[in-house]
Amino acid sequence: MERFAVIGLGRFGMMLARLLAQDGADVIAVDSDKECVDAIRDQVSLAVCLDATDAEALKSQGIDKVDVAIVGVGDSFEDSVLATVTLKELGVPTVISRATSRVRAEILSRVGADDVVNPEKESALRWKSRLLAPSIMERIELAEGASLVQLESPESFHNKTLAQLDLRKGYRVNVVAIRRTVEEIEGGQTVTRQFVISVPAGDTAIKKGDTLILIGTDEAIENLPAN
Repeated sequence: MERFAVIGLGRFGMMLARLLAQDGADVIAVDSDKECVDAIRDQVSLAVCLDATDAEALKSQGIDKVDVAIVGVGDSFEDSVLATVTLKELGVPTVISRATSRVRAEILSRVGADDVVNPEKESALRWKSRLLAPSIMERIELAEGASLVQLESPESFHNKTLAQLDLRKGYRVNVVAIRRTVEEIEGGQTVTRQFVISVPAGDTAIKKGDTLILIGTDEAIENLPAN
């Protein structure tokens, strides 16, 4: 399981830290406000009160060793930028930073943010899913609590038919299409083509490299195997 640092415990950061921890992730929660830190202390692996722009303070708590850091600092955009830069300089592989406008998102990307979250438009629940289930390639919300997703076919599904997998019964999701890539010989050359199997039948077998297009509740989708 990857290790996460959630920096900035406003409404979005607090909820994201709790959701990640509830799913068993190793989470370090950080804020400069002691009350916020105390409010989540018993729900995460570690909760610390410190200045997220202070490289030595971050290193002292092992934040330079996390796999993903989410910068949710909301009070000061300058602090958000400095925290993003500091985390990248410390060698954190993935830094995701909070932005409330397109211009701010562009600035954060330029200073090193690997991705940008707009908490006014995206929920902590959806980001929890993105962080813990990276095999989900795309998600479209159909209604509250239900989505259509594109999922790279897990290894445990390979060479099994939809009837054998019985995803509706076993995982409470429905496969509405499969996107498949094949290589063909054309004019003596290998050509890669993509095609879509719409409304696949029960005898359709899942192959390595397939992209499954599924519909289900967010909870059901999160319970799909990762490999």
